[in-house]
Amino acid sequence: MTTPLRDGPLLLGVRHHGPGSARAVRAALDAASPRVVLIEGPPEGDALVSLAADPQMRPPVALLAHAVDDPGRAAFWPLAEFSPEWVAIRWALTHDAPVRFIDLPATHSLAFKDDSEEWDAEGNEAGPDSAPGPGDRERALRIDPLAVLAEAAGYDDAERWWEDVVEHRGGADGDDPFAPFAAVGEAMGTLREEYGDGGHRRDLVREAYMRLQLRAARKEFGDDQVAVVCGAWHVPALGAGSTATADRALLKGLPKVKSEMTWVPWTHHRLARHSGYGAGIDSPGWYGHLFGAPDRPVTRWMTKVAGLLREEDQPVSSAHVIEAVRLAETLATMRGRPLAGLTETTDAIRAVMCDGSDVPLALIRDRLVVGDVLGEVPDAAPAVPLQRDLTRLQRSLRLKPEALEREVDLDLRKETDAGRSRLLHRLRLLAIGWGEPAAGRGSTGTFRESWRLRWEPELYVRVAEAGVWGTTVLSAATAKAESQAVSATALSEVTALAEQCLLAELTDALPVVMKALADRAALDADVGHLAQALPALARSLRYGDVRSTDTAALGEVAAGLAERICVGLPPACAALDADGAAEMRAHLDGVHTAIGLLPATPDRPAGDLSGRWAAVLRKLAARDTVPGVIRGRATRLLLDDGRLPEDEAARLMGLALSPGAPPADAAAWIEGFVGGASGGGMLLVHDERLLALVDTWLTGVPAASFTDVLPLLRRTFSAYEPGVRRTLGELVRRGPAGGGARPDRVEAGIPGFGAAVDETRADAVLPVLRLLLGDPDPEPNHDHDHRIDHDDDLAGVAR
Repeated sequence: MTTPLRDGPLLLGVRHHGPGSARAVRAALDAASPRVVLIEGPPEGDALVSLAADPQMRPPVALLAHAVDDPGRAAFWPLAEFSPEWVAIRWALTHDAPVRFIDLPATHSLAFKDDSEEWDAEGNEAGPDSAPGPGDRERALRIDPLAVLAEAAGYDDAERWWEDVVEHRGGADGDDPFAPFAAVGEAMGTLREEYGDGGHRRDLVREAYMRLQLRAARKEFGDDQVAVVCGAWHVPALGAGSTATADRALLKGLPKVKSEMTWVPWTHHRLARHSGYGAGIDSPGWYGHLFGAPDRPVTRWMTKVAGLLREEDQPVSSAHVIEAVRLAETLATMRGRPLAGLTETTDAIRAVMCDGSDVPLALIRDRLVVGDVLGEVPDAAPAVPLQRDLTRLQRSLRLKPEALEREVDLDLRKETDAGRSRLLHRLRLLAIGWGEPAAGRGSTGTFRESWRLRWEPELYVRVAEAGVWGTTVLSAATAKAESQAVSATALSEVTALAEQCLLAELTDALPVVMKALADRAALDADVGHLAQALPALARSLRYGDVRSTDTAALGEVAAGLAERICVGLPPACAALDADGAAEMRAHLDGVHTAIGLLPATPDRPAGDLSGRWAAVLRKLAARDTVPGVIRGRATRLLLDDGRLPEDEAARLMGLALSPGAPPADAAAWIEGFVGGASGGGMLLVHDERLLALVDTWLTGVPAASFTDVLPLLRRTFSAYEPGVRRTLGELVRRGPAGGGARPDRVEAGIPGFGAAVDETRADAVLPVLRLLLGDPDPEPNHDHDHRIDHDDDLAGVAR
């Protein structure tokens, strides 16, 4: 039996996202049966509220408002299944009662500036990460009403107090459904008398607008047929004796912007405060469980936890669940709580199911206490054209947005995976960070990509912002790439953009980008800039081959850059300080790798370019004016490419480590030769001549200079794998492998290495190499010379 409203509008003061408040609102609405329901929220949402009845709509969702001319100025009003506002909306739609939002319109709230004297819709800093919306607004007040009431009740934790008096309240049959709201309203009235607006002037304006909307509803439907669902802090203000004239005066002259609004999916992670949303709750997953559990919430929660731990191969049985429930209820009784809360259940889970460890609790918090739920909105919801195109692509490519972070491996030889790669690269160019490239677990070949994906609600704002570039992902990415190419000032910016265009297959943007690249390259005379730009071009050419993209123009520019680097690098490497030498050494590595990737052109055969680069490295290795780290690196690169005989490498090392060389310069040469990720440790392991040169030099460093070179040597050798360092130590302790070798050490099992490659042992691996490389034996009818060349190539790989 329902009870009609008799003494004016029913003011239901709630805590946003509170399951206890949501249950109480539903009970009060069932009892009162109002003809209209007013809800704290932006009035622009009135046109969208009917979508809440669509079967496709699944909370958590949010109303998203953004300025038409500045989509980055946006605000969210999130709603979960256990939000009192959502319960009120669903109740009204089910009972054919109108629903109206009565908070300050978004057209005003979005217009306010982000500074200390102005405010946005909810008193938060505007922006995707802390956008305004309904939530724990009391927490944003300088005077936290929950904290004041909790302290008055003898609690030191406002959260625990609210859970005890509201969230864990059972609502037994026969209870007055309006009593909780009367008690909360009375408490808030006392606080408002004491603290006024609590330190936030914005509430006075918002509440003035709410009162005007409430007056209009009372006039239309009658005083006793209106229900208002709003934050408990606002209840006293809505019942205050303010006049309509005074309220309109407060609203006079408010700034305005043209705005648009829609529904967007939300996540439990974004409802949580720790994720950056300033008006959230700590445990949306827990609150959702409390709201949805028909009975025995603690027992059902422990069962969920046990199921999660079993999925992770943790030994959890039914006995664990029973014992954890008993312990949680005992803790609640000892602490004087009406029901075991999250604190008690967590303590019990830690003790019973996790053996006292906090490690599994991190998983439980992420998956259950917070949760990875992503809501859904119906296709009929308004959206910018770019968002509709993105949604279409996500469906056609079967790449569904998910709140939980996941990794996907793409094989670019497959049409669907290639389409996914194009989409993700285009979105990155548009600053829509759905996916980030990740290190792949499988092949490192150019036909594979790995991505780390995670969809956040803020990306809807990014999509709206990117909508200024076009109505489809392709057209928007093309337009933005062309704009960036024209406005770029640095050569490295244009080369990075060219790489992005090739990865995203923006064919129409490439001519503009290539013209900008040629112009910047022709004007930039800094060898460092050229060297920094070349690797990106080489990677672009490499991926262009895989993606069947025409890269002829890019190849010409890259070859031209490489030639200019060959001319300008030797003089640029002279007279550098330590920092400059380290930077140039990095450029040297990048250019060396890039030149190896550059394809041949009709005017520039690949051999000509690599030969010129080898001549540059020889100059760098032989010049005393070049810093030691660069000379050592150039020597190593030549040795690795087979363009420098081992005897010549030993001679250069001997000169660099001669007694007349300054110790610091000699140490820098060693770092360049064997340092970094170049496999220098294994080179010393297998070439004892070079190891002996290093050992002889190191033992001859004067004591006064040793402390100066020690940090550099430690940095060089500490990068080696532990096994390599151990083997080097054993080789040095054993001594030379020639006539001075110690038989006892050899017999002890310590490996020795000869001065040259054992040809017989090296050739023995040829059958295995053929098997691994999928290379069959040369056919018997192949000519003799071809077979010899074939085997020589494989033997070179083996050695």
